[in-house]
Amino acid sequence: MFGSSKLVDPRVALPGRPDPVLGPCRHEVFGIDVHDVPAGSEVAYFALGCFWGEEKLFWSTPGVTNTAVGYMGGDTPNPTYREVCTGRTNHTETVRVCFDPARVSYEALVRQFFEQHDPTQGMRQGNDVGTQYRSALFCTSDAQAATAEALRAVARQRYAAAGFGAVTTTIEPAASRPFYWAEDYHQQYLIKNPGGYCPIHATGVACG
Repeated sequence: MFGSSKLVDPRVALPGRPDPVLGPCRHEVFGIDVHDVPAGSEVAYFALGCFWGEEKLFWSTPGVTNTAVGYMGGDTPNPTYREVCTGRTNHTETVRVCFDPARVSYEALVRQFFEQHDPTQGMRQGNDVGTQYRSALFCTSDAQAATAEALRAVARQRYAAAGFGAVTTTIEPAASRPFYWAEDYHQQYLIKNPGGYCPIHATGVACG
């Protein structure tokens, strides 16, 4: 998919709407509402390209307790997928991940994040071009931010040594960048559409 490769001035971003585009929605894998945070779980947000395949990556990870897809990092409240694809919301496709820190650490999830996409591609991921495919981490705590910063430094070294360009992943506080839920048909898309689009962007660069 091709979209805009430049962020727009927030003053001209689409206006969006006051209400979420997603109502109650049962997770196709975990059997709970996608909005739920299971007891003992923490929340993290990862943007690493088309969210259909990336959500599957996370729901398949042991220790992950819930997932959902949506939009984050932009200026349009409660956008639709069509609006995000115009490049006039400044959002990037994002996976909301609930995880049990007793079973999988945030560090392990961030390492997986850097290894399972190409964080050097800027406003694209493979054939998917546009600001909605940019690489980003949205952190829910100072501890998450410190871990993300440390692993981004490792990724920069490893990708440079492997001959890639500069890592373009941004790290932002989730508190200042609300997560907006994507429409029902995007949630667990590859369960609903087993033959659906699922590009693999792993580079083979290890960040552990």
